[in-house]
Amino acid sequence: MFWNEKDSEKPYQVPDDVVDLHFRINCKCLPLEHARQLSVAIHEVLPWIADEMFAGVHLIHGPESGNGWQRSDITTNELLYLSKRIRMALRMPKHRIEDAQQLSGNTLHIDDYEIEVGVATVKPLSMQGTIFSRYVVSHENETEEQFLQRTYDEIKSLNINVNKLLCGKTHRMQGREQELFTRSVMLAELKPQDSVKIQQYGLGTGRTEGCGLFVPHKGIEAVKDAEEPV
Repeated sequence: MFWNEKDSEKPYQVPDDVVDLHFRINCKCLPLEHARQLSVAIHEVLPWIADEMFAGVHLIHGPESGNGWQRSDITTNELLYLSKRIRMALRMPKHRIEDAQQLSGNTLHIDDYEIEVGVATVKPLSMQGTIFSRYVVSHENETEEQFLQRTYDEIKSLNINVNKLLCGKTHRMQGREQELFTRSVMLAELKPQDSVKIQQYGLGTGRTEGCGLFVPHKGIEAVKDAEEPV
């Protein structure tokens, strides 16, 4: 007798080859636009991070409308006030976790402000079906349609089927070497393994400046609600 129990298949387990490191920090406020300064400060302590394909630096965010999907267009000279619950996060391949923890005990200088870095907690990537990135590097002269097509093609190159792909607001930021033009991107109705894979690989360039890194989102319906006029 041959008996194949399909329902007995083990549920998908998130691999630990790429994780997020969440560092406790002591910092009252930062410039809202801190991508370049944070990236430079982390590179000074962890110079190898530039050569790690799966490494990335999450920018630090406080409470925002639309769960990060919307933000003010007026950011020059604005400050981001941080609560003690806010963490600084790095996306890191497993073999570099111990090296990255060398950040603990350091003080990072961000213009006239300082981040005292504490201990880190390892967090697995999410297998949630809806994920988004606040900043995916775009070409300033490409249309939204062209950007979406290019993004779709990049995701397909990872052998992932895209069901829902939504482009959000544009944003300019100063990178380590040049100004970056970005768009926010949301992906929905992903299989758990596809969601994790996109988080591992990211999209586009600028990972150590906070670009192309995906995090879980509470759902695409929240974006629709946020886009409707009050």
